[in-house]
Amino acid sequence: MQIVRTIIWVMILFGMLTFSFFNWDTVEVNLWENLVLETKVPVLVIVAFLLGLVPMWLYHRSVKWSLDRRVRSLEASIKSNALAHRHSPAASEAAPGTSSVPVGKPVDSPVDNPVDSPIETGAKAEDSLNVTPRPTGDKPA
Repeated sequence: MQIVRTIIWVMILFGMLTFSFFNWDTVEVNLWENLVLETKVPVLVIVAFLLGLVPMWLYHRSVKWSLDRRVRSLEASIKSNALAHRHSPAASEAAPGTSSVPVGKPVDSPVDNPVDSPIETGAKAEDSLNVTPRPTGDKPA
């Protein structure tokens, strides 16, 4: 992605340099009635480009910063929550030989039964996910 961004910026720079080379003319810009700015055309183009780019870039950076902060805080809360469950008092109060919780199983496991063994038989033709057609007289619910 970095190479694509670099290529785009090089193309923009090359375009601006080409435009500047062929349009190096002096223009007058009336800011107010008695205030006239005499400048070159490429300067006006570059200033207009930056006036459009900089505010959007700053907005993008601020949103990215706030989302990064949110992600970091959520990751920290998940990590602390996992560590709290790992070092819960229920696991440390029981004597090493009298624990009813098997080694490797979390203390507050939502599933009491272990995962079933894998199915040894293959799939049959009637196990497909195709929907059977309804009789024409029934209306859908």
